[in-house]
Amino acid sequence: MDILRSRTLAWTAHARAKMNFYRLSEGRVRRVLHAPKRVEEGVAPRTIALMQPASMKTATTWAQEIWVMVQDAGSKRKVISAWRYPGVTKPRAVLQMMQKEYREYAKEIPKEKPAASEFLTRPVTKNKRRRLYTHDFNKPVV
Repeated sequence: MDILRSRTLAWTAHARAKMNFYRLSEGRVRRVLHAPKRVEEGVAPRTIALMQPASMKTATTWAQEIWVMVQDAGSKRKVISAWRYPGVTKPRAVLQMMQKEYREYAKEIPKEKPAASEFLTRPVTKNKRRRLYTHDFNKPVV
C-alpha cells in the first residue's frame, strides 16, 4: 500500500461510531493519516494501522496513542476503524515476522530439481505468443 499518496477518504459506519466513542474528530484522524509515528500491518486482510501519540510528555514518551486502520480500495482510502489506546504499545517486529514467514515458505519449496525428461515432454512451437500445453491439452504449462 502506498501510504504517502493522498486519496479521498471514505468513512465506514464503524469508524464513525468509534470516533464518536473515543471523541476523535475527522481532522485528528486525518492528522494521524498524514503524519504517523508508526505504521504496522493491520489485523484485517489488506489493511494498515497507523499510530500517533495523543500528546507527548517528552520527545520519546507519551501516555496515550491514537490508532487508525485503513484499507486502500482503488482511488479511495477507506477508514475502517479509529481508536484511542490508553498506554504505550510495543512496536511489532515486522522484520522478524517476515523472516519467520520466509523460513516457512522456504520449507515448503521442494529441494529436488525436476527431471530432465519432464522438460522433454513439452511440445515445442515456433510461435512464442501461443501458450504451450502439456500432452493432456487441458492445463497450461507454467
